[in-house]
Amino acid sequence: MGAVPKTKTSKARRDSRRANNFRLGVPGLVECPQCHKPKLTHRVCPECGFYKGKEVVEVQE
Repeated sequence: MGAVPKTKTSKARRDSRRANNFRLGVPGLVECPQCHKPKLTHRVCPECGFYKGKEVVEVQE
């Protein structure tokens, strides 16, 4: 026979335990080497359009 809970787990206790699974982390921001503005890692810089030292997107000003 397996383990059986002695008392009922309340909804508040259950939900507060599950809340940690849905917590979002802080996005990884780095400084763009071209324009020195913050940008997400592994993505084209929205300010200057550069990625890995090459201009990938033309930015309209």
